[in-house]
Amino acid sequence: MKRPGPLLTLLAGLLVGLFMLSLNATTGTKTASSTYKEESPAVTATPRPSATTTSPSPSPSRTAAPKGVYTGRTDDDSSAVAISLRDGKAIAYFCDGHNIESWLKGDVQDDGSMRLTGKDGAKLNATVKGSTLIRGTADVGGGHYPFTIDKAKKPSGLYRANSQVAGARIVGGWIVLPGGKQVGIVTRDDEPSAAPPIDPESGAVTVDGQQLTARPVTP
Repeated sequence: MKRPGPLLTLLAGLLVGLFMLSLNATTGTKTASSTYKEESPAVTATPRPSATTTSPSPSPSRTAAPKGVYTGRTDDDSSAVAISLRDGKAIAYFCDGHNIESWLKGDVQDDGSMRLTGKDGAKLNATVKGSTLIRGTADVGGGHYPFTIDKAKKPSGLYRANSQVAGARIVGGWIVLPGGKQVGIVTRDDEPSAAPPIDPESGAVTVDGQQLTARPVTP
């Protein structure tokens, strides 16, 4: 028996190779790169800010009306001024301690301003600054007097007496300044003169030999 020749052996090898190629094409072989699926990065949702409910702004509270007594001297140091405040009302007294004086009154506005009036065209315009200061001007007896006065502490304050002495009508006004100095006028039937000193603790004062009582002034 003759052995197959080299040609037959080569032919057999080609047939086996063709068979293996057809087998791979039928079944398919996946590579590592084809099996890897890139995961998409996780997307974090940014939370939307929740709608905030805007509450209505509270209405501004009304400032309490200033109260108390304020005393001091005019800017030119010629006279004294006192203003007594309570319940939105004001009474003021301007006095040079000799022969010029005026009692004035009026309302205090919500912003602390006031326009007070008195006899013979006297007027006083002022504004409360904070809780311890009043700044303004007084027009009395033909003069114009700017002033700044401070809140008084007892015995400083504003005092007044009204009585009859020896048949004459006596009206006295006193401004007791910080430190105890007093500026005042007493009128006898509308004739002014310098007032004698009072005792601020009791209000006692002697006028023409008769003891009177000067009382604190409030609106």
